[in-house]
Formats: sequence, structure tokens, C-alpha cells
Amino acid sequence: MPKTHSAELSMTGKQKTILVVLLGAQFMFAVDFSILTVALPEIGSDLGFGLDSLQWVSTAFALTAAGFMLLFGRIGDLIGRKNLFLVGMALLTVSSLLGGLATSPELMIVARVLQGLATAIVTPSGMALITTSFPEGPLRTKALGLNGALLSLGFAGGAILGGVLTDLLSWRWDFFINVPVGVALFIGGVLVISNSIAEDRPKLDVPGSITVTAGLLAFVYGITSAEREGWDSAQTWATLLVAAVLLASFYLIELKAAAPLAPVRVLKANSVKWGNLGGLITFSMESALSFLLTLYLQQVLNLTPFQTGLMFGFLGLGAFIGGTFASKIIARTGAKGGLVLGLAVQGVMTGALFWLSEDKSAGIAAVLFTTFVGGFGHVLAIVSYTVVSTSGIEDREQGLATGLAAMTQQVGFTLGIPVMSAVAASQYGDLDDGVASAAGVLDGTTFGILVDGLVVLAGALVISLLLRRAKPAAPAGVTTTDDSAEPNLTAVP
Repeated sequence: MPKTHSAELSMTGKQKTILVVLLGAQFMFAVDFSILTVALPEIGSDLGFGLDSLQWVSTAFALTAAGFMLLFGRIGDLIGRKNLFLVGMALLTVSSLLGGLATSPELMIVARVLQGLATAIVTPSGMALITTSFPEGPLRTKALGLNGALLSLGFAGGAILGGVLTDLLSWRWDFFINVPVGVALFIGGVLVISNSIAEDRPKLDVPGSITVTAGLLAFVYGITSAEREGWDSAQTWATLLVAAVLLASFYLIELKAAAPLAPVRVLKANSVKWGNLGGLITFSMESALSFLLTLYLQQVLNLTPFQTGLMFGFLGLGAFIGGTFASKIIARTGAKGGLVLGLAVQGVMTGALFWLSEDKSAGIAAVLFTTFVGGFGHVLAIVSYTVVSTSGIEDREQGLATGLAAMTQQVGFTLGIPVMSAVAASQYGDLDDGVASAAGVLDGTTFGILVDGLVVLAGALVISLLLRRAKPAAPAGVTTTDDSAEPNLTAVP
């Protein structure tokens, strides 16, 4: 390998320091997404939430995180990503303190809304700082691989950490733990991150901002409404219809806007379009799988919540290994190949769980093995879709590209569970006071898992056929004949 190309794979000391801060923030938000999962019953009991309102602890976070993601991704391009990153870290620290001190449902919901807003601020700005701090090619892929590994490890580890803190101390420490970490990352951001800002700063597209934010809020609310009210609810479909109208209006506004929030040429770009489809599939179906396996492990195999959390530790381990090897795999297969391969592995391992039974030993062994291997494929897909969806995009629009990728992530998490929950519920059979039998839960979860795996495999097939790949190109300024150079995906529709 030529020396110049080898140098491209080595990070400078400053780049490593920047990466520690940025990845630390992304890991923190990943943990924050799942850390309250096992603590919700105790939060409801202590603060006086009713059973019909407890879900708002999660929904308030998901609504604001997904609804404002694209807007803040673009704002980062205009005012500076470092500035926005620091604002988000400060907001997360304050809102976490507020959540830990909450004494009423109202204060808790306010804290969760602010935490979701902080996520919408930091996630796209942090990702954009990664993509602009490392040149497109192997070095950026390596950084995104570590990011993907820590994201999945954080999601898997958050539930375990939440269970430990809740059992040993109190659910309030699920919030308090963010405070010292947030302060440390804020200080690190001030000291080591350089500001990244577009040279020409057009005015913010206000009509586009309003319609896309309102449309995303309506869409996420409609999906969460389906989980509460069912897919036959008039409220669910009315909300989704409003979302469709608003998002269609946004698209039409962007066609004519002088300084669009999201230029249509970017939205229609081959890499952006199909890369984000891959991201939506891998995130939505993996979150749905975790939900279905939780039902199986607890209601069929009778494991405790803590034991269930430990089971998902294998998924986190596979995900972490997948993230560390993702850059090497993508160097050989290209980003498109990595995305298709990651989805294929995730789909096969998910579909294999269709044969789960009531046999406890066999069930535990099957879940541990398939989630470990599937987690590897899942993170390979995450890293690959991030590389694909941000390739061929100029630095001045990286906030938009990463905002779209981050929004895909949040919408995927929100979309998967209610959809696959409805699929599984169709096979539960007769209910006793609204509760399915263990045999009914087994039938429902295995059917849902089969559908989940087939959706992922179908996504892999579609992307392999429709995502075009340009000729391999070496990183800028490097002359090499090495076949492992990262392929440059076209951004032309």
C-alpha cells in the first residue's frame, strides 16, 4: 500500500481528541434513549402518572427528538456546528438535572421534552462535526464505524445501566448520571472542537422549517398514537393524514424557495435517498426485534427484567465488534456493499428466530447467538448507511445530510415497535381480560419476528438493485491503485 494512502488511515492527536468528545456525546444520547425503559413503572408510581399517561415519558422525548432533528441539522450549517453542539450539551445537562429533581408528572414531561430537544440539537451537529473533521474516505468511515459501535452499545447498555441504577439507588440517578458527564463533554467541546460553518449563510427557510417540523411531529405522534389507540383508530389516521399533507407541502415549498431548508436536489440524491431507506429499515426493524424478544423472554420464558437486559448485552457486544470492523469491511465491499451485507446478516439472523419455542435452554441459546451475529450486521448497516447518505455532499450541507440521517434514526426507533406490535398482536389468539396466553405470545412474537426479518431482507434486495455505485475514487489529493479505496457514491439522482 502506498505510504500516502496509509497516512490517510492514521488520525492526528487532535482528531483523536475531537473524536473522543463527539463519540462520548453520541454514546451519552444513545444510553439516554433506553436508560428509562425499566424505570418507567417506578417513575409512574413515585410521581403519580396514570397508566394511560405514563407512555408520555417516552413519547415526549421521541416527539421532540425526531420532530426538530432536520431543522437543527440545517441551523448548524448556518450558525456553526460547534455553537449548536455546546448549546445542546448545556440543555441536556440542565434538563437531566430537572428530570432527576422532578416532583410531578408535569415537571417530568417538561424535562423529557427538553432532553428530546437537546438530542435534536446535538445529534446532527455532532455527526456533522465528525464528517467535516475527517475527509471523505477510509478515515471518515473509520470514525463513523466507531460512532455506530458506540450507538448500538449505548442503546443495549442503557437498559442494563438503568436497571442497575434503579435497583441500587433510585430512578432519579438515571437522570443525575448525565450531569457530570454533560459538564465534562461541554468543557471538552469548548477546548478541542473547531467551529464549522458555511461560508455563505442564507436566511433560514421559515415556511419550510414550520411545515417539516410540524409534519414530523404529526407523523411521530400518529405512530405513537397507533401504539396506544390501535391502527383502527380514527385519531391515528387523521394525524397521519395531517402529517402527509404537511410533508407534501414542505416538498412543494422547497421546490420554489430561494434558500431552501433542504434543497430538493439533496433530497432526491441517489445516495441520500437509498442510504436513508437502509437506515430506516435497519433501525426500525432492530428496535421492533428488541421489543418482540422482550415479550418472548419475559412472558414465554419467564425471565426477569434484569435477566432480559443482560441477554441484550450480547447484542451490544456483537454491535461493538461490528463497529470496529465496519471500516475494514467497507474498504473491501464499498459502502453500498456494506449496507446490503449488513442488512442481509441482520435479516437472516432475525428470521432464524421464527423457530423459537417454549424450551428455555434452547430459546436462550438461540437469542444469544442470533442477536450477537445480527448485532454485528446491524451496526455494519448503520455505518454503511451513514457513509452512503453523507457521501458526495459538500461540507456546507453536511448538517443537512447528517440531520436527515439522524432523523431517519429517530423515526426508525419510533416506527418499528408500533408496526410490529400490531403484526404480532394479530396472532395472539383469544385474550383473557386483555392478556394473551404464553402460547399466544409465542405465536405472535415468532410471526412478528418472521415478518421483521423478511422486511430487512427485502430492503437489502431493493437497495442492491437501486443504489448506484460510481467507480472507486481515492481520497482527495491521494494517488493510489489500491482496490480497497473507499468508493465514491454518486449524489446525482
